Amino acid sequence: MSADAGREVFEHHRALLFSVAYRILGSAADAEDAVQDAWLRWSAASRTQVTDPRAYLARTVANLALEQLRSARRQRETYVGPWLPEPVLTGEDVPDADTVSTALLVVLETLSPLERAVFVLKDVFGFGHAEIAQAVDRSEPAVRQAAHRAREHVRARRPRFPADRARQRAVTERFLAAAQGGDVNALMDLLSPDVTLWTDGGGKVRQVLHPITGARKVARWFAGIAARSYEGVAPSDMSVELTEINGAPGVVFRAPDRVIATLGLDLDAEGRIVALHNIANPDKLRAVAAGTVHDLTPS
Repeated sequence: MSADAGREVFEHHRALLFSVAYRILGSAADAEDAVQDAWLRWSAASRTQVTDPRAYLARTVANLALEQLRSARRQRETYVGPWLPEPVLTGEDVPDADTVSTALLVVLETLSPLERAVFVLKDVFGFGHAEIAQAVDRSEPAVRQAAHRAREHVRARRPRFPADRARQRAVTERFLAAAQGGDVNALMDLLSPDVTLWTDGGGKVRQVLHPITGARKVARWFAGIAARSYEGVAPSDMSVELTEINGAPGVVFRAPDRVIATLGLDLDAEGRIVALHNIANPDKLRAVAAGTVHDLTPS
């Protein structure tokens, strides 16, 4: 295979490789690094014996992402406040969108690095145990055990009632209107009694360092911030955009010169908000600020 042909093959699978790495790492920046490292390995490898480039490249990037995740876990142990995944812009029709939702990525963060990589490769991308064993340098029985543990863990913790897109968008619009108007009662009508708000500022911007639980507390928090300046930006200078984030309707808050935060909502079977994920760490807003729409189709 010539160098040009090798580049063409790699570019054909680039979106897939990013999709694999992002689900394993929960970070767009780290996923891009893993994809670039996969390219370096691919360009330097002897490709004459590669019969399935897609599987070969996916295994390569998964192995690289797993190595990065093990290192990142040590850094996340000292992270200031809750650690939430880096948001990315997506299209309106992402197949199996729940596999890239913020809610599921938060659940995957509770797995061991090996379990997370195995779950992503097996349950999201459909790779066989033997292929995964080769990718993560483990025996096939060890991979089967890791897959079983991960699947049971995720099944017990992942959101049970994925909302349809129309309902999620409608609830998000109503929530925004109530929050911008500082209407505590309207907010409480939308919130589940045991709703939880998670905020991620990474110690770099002003955010609460612990989850806020309960409809009244969460409603008052949002009503309060609507009337206050944030990081030097007055409410009148802030714009709000409803867009697609991680496969679902989400919100981007912008100052004239930068993205300030993103917000995603999780709903229960009745359409009430059970969780909110507010990401404001500037380091995690670069992918959204860049405006790149990522193809996270698991194919």
